[in-house]
Amino acid sequence: MSISQSKAAQLQMLRMMLYRRPLHPELFDLQTRRSVRHGGYEVEQWLTRGGHIVRFQIPGQSLTEVVIESGEHLPETGLIHALPAFGEKEYEMPDEGKLGFFTTIQTETLTDNLYQSTYREMVDFARETGSLTLSYNDPAGGPCLSLLDAQKYKREYHLQAYHLQAGTGLVLRTQSIFEIKG
Repeated sequence: MSISQSKAAQLQMLRMMLYRRPLHPELFDLQTRRSVRHGGYEVEQWLTRGGHIVRFQIPGQSLTEVVIESGEHLPETGLIHALPAFGEKEYEMPDEGKLGFFTTIQTETLTDNLYQSTYREMVDFARETGSLTLSYNDPAGGPCLSLLDAQKYKREYHLQAYHLQAGTGLVLRTQSIFEIKG
């Protein structure tokens, strides 16, 4: 197996899942968190090594986006959609209830030099924007970073997530929009 095939096999373990309910924090190895209240909604953001969980909630309804390795230990109850976080993908939740959701996923595998440059740029970006971040070290590959950057609007919450994994040279970017309809 070539190095690029090995990296691709590791990348395919990452999954994006959307739930129509909150998930208990004990299901994850949470490293940092941030809570946001704005207008008529509340958002809880959590970072794990290489992944994130974001709960968007209004009275009586919630959506939870999960990007995590594998996800086999997570419940199926309330699961709306799951897809591998590899390549380029889009997903729009079918119209139901008062909440809407749309996401795009993009992955890229970088050379070591390009990865290091991108890592430094993202650390600077996080510092400038006040993004929620988690830096950690992969003993086999070097510095890794998970970052959540968000914009609040009256009826929408825009979220950009970046996960940089040094061992594989992976940069995973998701862009999601949570919205209150009607």
